[in-house]
Amino acid sequence: MTTFTIETSSEMHTMEFAAKLAALLEPGNVITLEGDLGAGKTIFTKGLAKGLGVERMVTSPTFVIIKEYEGIMPLYHMDVYRLEDMDEDIGFKEYFNGKGISVVEWAQFIEMYLPDERLNINIRFVDEEKREIELTAQGEHFENVIKQLTE
Repeated sequence: MTTFTIETSSEMHTMEFAAKLAALLEPGNVITLEGDLGAGKTIFTKGLAKGLGVERMVTSPTFVIIKEYEGIMPLYHMDVYRLEDMDEDIGFKEYFNGKGISVVEWAQFIEMYLPDERLNINIRFVDEEKREIELTAQGEHFENVIKQLTE
């Protein structure tokens, strides 16, 4: 497993990094996104969306579980926090094997449905502006993605 860590200095820097990552993604890619409240998960997802050509405003899917956005390819933004202690599959395989990019917040609650190959991202609060973003590749494709990000 390859791990890469970057420190971003502002929301804009976080979004630019996420947009750079978006350019390396392929249909069916799954990203798990972890971080405390306010760490910047939605800001990161906004950057991914921008990199995928999404024009709609991206907001947290906390109350609806999944939000879908159209761009160069679809973006499926999931917040599965409310699914803790539930065994219900709400069609995850269709999303994960679909034509878009799936971003899953609080992924530990649906671990049994996640594909083996994915990119795990953990965002940590450093201070008001700075964030530490750690990417961990699971699978050869994401090993290559991290390699391209570091070049």
